[in-house]
Amino acid sequence: MRMKVKDGLHVHETANAGTAHVVRRIATIRTDFSEKFGIPRQSGLADTKAEIIFDPEYASMEAVRGIEGFSYLWLIWGFSGNADSGWHPTVRPPRLGGNIRMGVFATRSPFRPNGLGLSSVKLDRVENREGVGPVLHVCGADLLDGTPIYDIKPYIPYADVHEDAREGFTGPTKDYSLEVNIGEELLKNSSFPSSKARALKQVLSQDPRPSYQSDPQRIYGMSFAGFEIRFRVQGKVLEVVSITRKPEIKPED
Repeated sequence: MRMKVKDGLHVHETANAGTAHVVRRIATIRTDFSEKFGIPRQSGLADTKAEIIFDPEYASMEAVRGIEGFSYLWLIWGFSGNADSGWHPTVRPPRLGGNIRMGVFATRSPFRPNGLGLSSVKLDRVENREGVGPVLHVCGADLLDGTPIYDIKPYIPYADVHEDAREGFTGPTKDYSLEVNIGEELLKNSSFPSSKARALKQVLSQDPRPSYQSDPQRIYGMSFAGFEIRFRVQGKVLEVVSITRKPEIKPED
C-alpha cells in the first residue's frame, strides 16, 4: 500500500489496479507549535490551547450539534511534518533512551506505514465564528500548527476507559518530568503572554531534548507561541536562559 497527499486528501493506493481509498481533510488545527521540536510526546500532558477550524465543505454548525455535551474528543490527524522516508518494523522510543527498539505497532511513533495520528483533547467550548463557521477550542493537543484533521469523534468514558489496561514499557517512564525554572523578570521583560506561561512550563517539564543528548552546557532552542525559548538542562532541572519574540514572516507579494 502506498499513500499520496494531494490537495488535503490522503489517497491510499492498493496493489489492485483501479482501487484507492481517499481520506479527506475536514479541518485544520491552529496551535502554538510552529516546529516539531518541543511538541509534547503525548496529548494531555500540557494545557496547550488550540483551535480546530473546519474546511468550508464541513463548516456547518449542524455537523457539531451535540458535541458540547462531551468533555473530550478523539482527533484523527495526519503527520504532516514528517519526511516520506518509508517505515520500519521497529523504532526507538525516546523515553527508552533512544537505544532500545520496539515494534512500530507497540509505539506511537510518527514513522508508520500510514501517517495517521490519534489524540485525545479536552473540549473547552464551541464558537460560531462569523464568516468561518464552527471553531472548536480545545486543550492538550500535541499537534504541529497547521496539522490536517481527518476525523473527530467524541470520547466516551464507559467505552474508552479500561481500568485494567496494562501500560507496557511506558509504565516506568510515565512520571518522568523536569523541574522548570523561568525567572519572573524574564517572562515580564520578554512580553511573553502570562496566559501561556503555565502551558510553556508544562511543555518544558516533559524534556523536549532528544534522548541521546544530555550535555549540561548545551543551549537548546524551541519555538512556542511566536517566541524562541532557549534553555539548558542540568540533572533534573531545566533553566530557561532567554525568551525572544520571533520575527513575523510576511507573505511575499
